[in-house]
Amino acid sequence: MTAFAKSPGRRSGVAVLIPAAGIGARMGGSPKSVLELRGRTLLEWAADAFLPRGDVVELVVALADEHHLAERLRQDRRIGVVRGGDDRFGSVANALEGISCEAEIVVVHDAARPFPPEEVIDRCVRIAHGGCGAVAGIHAVDTVKVADEAGRIVRTPSRKDLWYAQTPQAFPRTLLEKAVAHCRSAGISPTDDASAVEEIGGEVRMVPSSALNLKVTYPSDIAAAEAYLERGLVP
Repeated sequence: MTAFAKSPGRRSGVAVLIPAAGIGARMGGSPKSVLELRGRTLLEWAADAFLPRGDVVELVVALADEHHLAERLRQDRRIGVVRGGDDRFGSVANALEGISCEAEIVVVHDAARPFPPEEVIDRCVRIAHGGCGAVAGIHAVDTVKVADEAGRIVRTPSRKDLWYAQTPQAFPRTLLEKAVAHCRSAGISPTDDASAVEEIGGEVRMVPSSALNLKVTYPSDIAAAEAYLERGLVP
C-alpha cells in the first residue's frame, strides 16, 4: 500500500474503499475514475462525498495507476492507494487488506458514482453499526424477465421484490473480511460486496436511494451527470 499518511485508529470510525481500477471498456477504453465533471475527476466527486464526514478515518483507493489520483486528494492524510485487482472484487479485496486503521465499519463505493446522497450514506453506516450489511438501491421500475439460454422466458418475477443495487454498501468490518476471505478461498468473484456477504449467510438490508445516484458507464451518462449539475439536482 502506498499511504500518503496513516490515520490514527479509532474503533468507532469508518473506512471507505473505492475500487477505481477499471479500464472503462464501455467508455471506449478511458478509465472512468479519471473522467472529468466540471474540472474534477469522477474519483474526486466520489471521494468528496465521504471525506467531509467526521467519522471517516481512512479512505483507500484501488487504482491501476497511482498517478490517476488527483494531486488534491494526495494532500489528504487519510487517503491511501493500493494496486487494483483483476476485477472489481479483486480491487475491493486489495483495498480491504490495505486499511491501516482500526475502523469497525467499512463502506465500499464505486468511483463511477459521483453523487451518492448524504442521507443514504448515513443510513447505510447506521445499519452497519447495528451488525449487518446495508446496500443502497432503488426498486425495479421495469418488468424483469428470466430467460433460458435459448431466450425463452422462464418466469416473470414480481417487481415489488426486485431492486437495482447501487453503492455505497456498508458492513461491519469483521463481516466483510470474513466474506472476502471465503470468496477468495472458494474462487468466487462476486459483482458486488453484498453478494460476498450473502455467500456466508450474512444479513444485508436494502436502503432506498435515488436514480440521481447514477453510475457512469457509457458516454451518455456523462451528459446525464452534467445535466443533473446544471439543474441543481445534485450538490
